[in-house]
Amino acid sequence: MTTMLITGATSGIGEALAQHAADQGYQIIACGRNQDKLDELSHHDNISPLQFDVSDKNATYNALSTCDFDIAVLNAGTCEYVDIEEFETEMFRRVFEANFFGVVNCVNGLLPKLNKGKKLVVVDSMARLLPFTRTEAYGSSKAALHYFTKSLEVDLWDKGVKVQAVSPGFVETPLTDKNDFDMPMMIKVDRAARDLLHGIEKNHQTIFFPTVFGWIMRFMHILPTAVQRRLSLSMRNK
Repeated sequence: MTTMLITGATSGIGEALAQHAADQGYQIIACGRNQDKLDELSHHDNISPLQFDVSDKNATYNALSTCDFDIAVLNAGTCEYVDIEEFETEMFRRVFEANFFGVVNCVNGLLPKLNKGKKLVVVDSMARLLPFTRTEAYGSSKAALHYFTKSLEVDLWDKGVKVQAVSPGFVETPLTDKNDFDMPMMIKVDRAARDLLHGIEKNHQTIFFPTVFGWIMRFMHILPTAVQRRLSLSMRNK
């Protein structure tokens, strides 16, 4: 049985992936901070809970360095939006601590077990592709995370480790429930979990979902920066 370790498994995409993959016969190590939610997930015969906070370097290392896994999906993260009139530097630190350094902490713990045949799957966001309004913290953390992932892909190549990046668009989760703006082509979290597992199994180098939105965003990403700015300004002004 293939063992899949998932961080951020107590909510959103991580929780849906844990349940879907477990139903498909994977053995899941569900990682998160919420012990009550982990206890609920552990009612599934194929799910084992592992409680820790990815922002705690030592706790993360101690939890992960002895784990046996075939696939590690680093999904834990958060989102906060910038108010340019009330600029808060500590908010940037909070977002990077969860979205970027949380993954760094996990990789630090997983490295002793990352050898030939293992997969490392890192979830960033399509927000990295365009300078959206108010996303200075979230978007930059995900852009940094994507670069980190692609560099890992190079440095783990000789070890035979498959590294995959995941760039979701809008998915209906507790995080997006807080948004007060239009979210085009948003999909249900169960659909996101199916698309994510499919991409992992097909060894896609980068996994985008929703598919059509992913193509649109990638096209916008290659446009001249002046055009990207106009598009972002038009969306902000709406």
